[in-house]
Amino acid sequence: MEKMDQYQLAQINIARARAARDTEIMNGFVDRVDEINSLADTFPGFIWRLQDEEGDATTITAFDDPLLLINMSVWEDIESLKNFVYKSIHVELIRDRDAWFHKMLNMHQALWWIPAGHIPSVHEGKERLEYLQKHGPGKFAFTFAKPFEHDI
Repeated sequence: MEKMDQYQLAQINIARARAARDTEIMNGFVDRVDEINSLADTFPGFIWRLQDEEGDATTITAFDDPLLLINMSVWEDIESLKNFVYKSIHVELIRDRDAWFHKMLNMHQALWWIPAGHIPSVHEGKERLEYLQKHGPGKFAFTFAKPFEHDI
């Protein structure tokens, strides 16, 4: 196994919804969740994503605020995740996010390297995001704008 194959990229992102999932305000987002999740599941470089029994992560409560939604996934590398986020129909959700989500004032996404095969816990993701919010990008947690290589 090459050294690059020993690491995979984990990511967490959070968003504060403007209303509960079952409201008219959130319909446009909720109606697309299955489509975007199905796309992710088959996208080149995709490995794993956080989900409930129905295949959705938006129903998982990870914070005291029930409107704070969490998404976590694992990818082969930064480029795979970047292609999914910005070069697939997923970008349409980013373009329209202000209709469904409040603007986040803190860092809302963290990336970090994990050993191949490791599935990150929600606790681990929250810890990485909190670190990034307090200390900025580094090897422990970083962003697309300031990525770090894994230790070889």
